[in-house]
Amino acid sequence: MLSPIEKLLFILLALFSIGATYAGLRDMYAVIQRGEGKLHFSGILGRAWKALRIYITQETTLKTRRFVSLIHWGVVLGFTYYILVNIIDVLAGLFEEVEQALENLDGFGLAVYDAYRLMGDVLSVVVLVGVAYFILRRLVLPNKDDLTYHDNILLHPKVAHGSQLTDSMIVAIFILLHVGARFLGESVIIAGSEGDVFMPFATLVSPIFGSDAAANEGLRHLLWWVAIGGILLFTPYFPYTKHAHLFMAPANFLTRPKRTSLGELRPIDFEDEDREQFGADKLEHLPMTQILDAFACIQCNRCQDVCPAYVTGKELSPSALEVNKRYYINEHMTELANGEESDWSLMGTTISESAIWACTSCAACIDICPTGNEPMMDIFDIRRNQVLMEADFPDELAAAFNGMERQGNPWGIGESRFAWADGLDVPVPTVEENPDFDILYWVGCAASYDDRAKNTARSLVKVMNAAGVNFAVLGEMENCTGDSARRGGNEYLYFELASANVETLNEVNPPRIVVTCPHCLHNLGKEYHQFGGEYEVIHHTELIEELIQAGKLPATARPGTWSNVTFHDPCYLGRHNDIVEAPRNALSSLGVDLIEMPRNKKNSFCCGAGGAQFWKEEEHGEQAVNLARYEEAMQTGADVVAVGCPFCMQMFESARSDKGEGPQVKDVVELIAEQMTVPAGD
Repeated sequence: MLSPIEKLLFILLALFSIGATYAGLRDMYAVIQRGEGKLHFSGILGRAWKALRIYITQETTLKTRRFVSLIHWGVVLGFTYYILVNIIDVLAGLFEEVEQALENLDGFGLAVYDAYRLMGDVLSVVVLVGVAYFILRRLVLPNKDDLTYHDNILLHPKVAHGSQLTDSMIVAIFILLHVGARFLGESVIIAGSEGDVFMPFATLVSPIFGSDAAANEGLRHLLWWVAIGGILLFTPYFPYTKHAHLFMAPANFLTRPKRTSLGELRPIDFEDEDREQFGADKLEHLPMTQILDAFACIQCNRCQDVCPAYVTGKELSPSALEVNKRYYINEHMTELANGEESDWSLMGTTISESAIWACTSCAACIDICPTGNEPMMDIFDIRRNQVLMEADFPDELAAAFNGMERQGNPWGIGESRFAWADGLDVPVPTVEENPDFDILYWVGCAASYDDRAKNTARSLVKVMNAAGVNFAVLGEMENCTGDSARRGGNEYLYFELASANVETLNEVNPPRIVVTCPHCLHNLGKEYHQFGGEYEVIHHTELIEELIQAGKLPATARPGTWSNVTFHDPCYLGRHNDIVEAPRNALSSLGVDLIEMPRNKKNSFCCGAGGAQFWKEEEHGEQAVNLARYEEAMQTGADVVAVGCPFCMQMFESARSDKGEGPQVKDVVELIAEQMTVPAGD
């Protein structure tokens, strides 16, 4: 098809494009390599299959914004198909033999080629319509607000002045020109003929070109150059745009670390005497996979849609964090790629100080991200720097840290850790009294020291005794798991607490551990392996479910005490550890009507206590997180908000007090124990 001069020009332009694009991709890789640790390739075949599956099915994107996501899916499929289309078009343009071979196909080969042309024709229209919709969405449709930020969010200056819109328009115009020119080129070929049944849309457009063969041949060449030449001109710009997510998102799924749960934080090696930095002050202090996040980010803002801090008006936007990272990287790409130390701190440029301390560690941003980003991990690395390197953190956390270090609990209470069991009319054996136990009940700090949460522990003990469970407690040997220390950025304190607890637990060697606090569940079961502790840990609602299924709990004695109940899924139970059915099955045994809140199970909205928030004043915003969630519970009309976490309980008790009305707050096991306290027949 192409003349010799055109072929030479194409080859020269292709060489330039390949070289310039390679330089950009090389710099991207060099910047990622500046991070700590490594990219993870263990189980590469499984990772590759997962990355391919997510890319093709768009299953992570389709979680929310279904209509927009379906259109995006069509564009993804079309753009992916165009890889094949462009290869064939280039070969046909450069080599007459290829073009002739395609024209002379017959039999099965012709059938395959016809299917290829039909698919290309349909997907061309899908892409053009989809991109046109996205342009309208960016500019005029009401849902354009999905792509904006609150006024109090810290943004890179270019982002604040509309650079994201400019970038999106450049890419959108390129796609329209590329796909549109190729589509029109096919219409030109059909022009003057009776049409092509395998290219219905191109046939529909073809009459606008007339039947002048010479003119159409020249136009065909021009459109080929717009379509293919446009790729060569655009690809050097590609590594600097958000649309690099087309290949960086699959790379993210391919190389991200394997975690025991969404929220498992990485440890710090305090025995490394050469380590000078703890936590992240600069970009290069982040792990490689978290730098890769900035390149993979699609800038869709879905993470901020589900972020409890952002939704309630705080300064935190997980999306803005990743976007700001990317823009600062783009500004300093050459220096970073050449190994120069960045001269800007993450805090104050990519995220504000208030935003750093507003995170509740709910992991909703990680769970919802269609490209596998983990902005929450950046926040905790920055917190570590603030605590361990700068000694700059909220004053209230200092009291919690001191309490954990000196009294073994963040309340800083010095009384017996076993006082919660005083006055119980059922036995609570310690491991010394019952060394052959089947289940170790890890009581936790809240149930040991908080007056409201103590009833949860007492209720569980009553239930286990009634069911004949062979259990024991550590008593005074138990200590704080250190969850609030780790989430509060004090990794060294967490290291000390976790190491000591692992030593204690390994000595008693528990067959299974049951907890009433999801934060204890998470740390003991999902993070203590980092310190040599491998344990089977279950939530008390899972134990209750087991006992009910085994017929070891008495039948409901007082059905109808509560006519209806709504269950709040704690973040560290549902989203972090995928335990959503056990509490519901336990509640179902009570014979109550279970009313679901709109946001439930793994999509639950946070109570506001996680991420060490329980121990400090909530960052300034439009509304308190616990009030937002409690109001959602009130709207169900339920008599009781059932919980499975002592911190959720306290947050909702506080919200109920502030509202002056609303459903009572009960732990699931409290409701079970209440049923058992009345003899059958009453």
